[in-house]
Amino acid sequence: MEKKLKVAALKDGTVIDHIPSGKLFKVVQILHLDTCINQITLANNLDSKKIGKKGLVKIADRALAENETNKLALICPNAKINIIRNFDVVEKRPLILPDEIREVVQCPNPVCITNHQPVITRFFVLKDNDQTRLKCRYCEREVKVEEVKIK
Repeated sequence: MEKKLKVAALKDGTVIDHIPSGKLFKVVQILHLDTCINQITLANNLDSKKIGKKGLVKIADRALAENETNKLALICPNAKINIIRNFDVVEKRPLILPDEIREVVQCPNPVCITNHQPVITRFFVLKDNDQTRLKCRYCEREVKVEEVKIK
């Protein structure tokens, strides 16, 4: 059987792989790829041995910033980031949530200072078994990762 690429190779840039199919367009939204001037390739519902169906994003000539990888780690923690140089994968980055996230999530507490003053949001990452929660540094409100509003 002849193998055929379903998505063209990328010379230089970033590939975000193993995105759950249902979260591909959330990734596009939180990374603001709709306004990105770089060439972007999106693929969805590709076969995956690990997760059944997956999404894929290729961004030419761009590396993701730390706050962008933090956003990805919140919504698709098992995705993989591959850095491509001259058609070769030069680095594979797993997505790992840091102990504290800054400027990524909006506090759900309507009376929190971060919703009324020009204060940078800061959340502590709390991990219990298979569940991850975020705790606002200022008002101490806790929220499940699935319920956060990403900036």
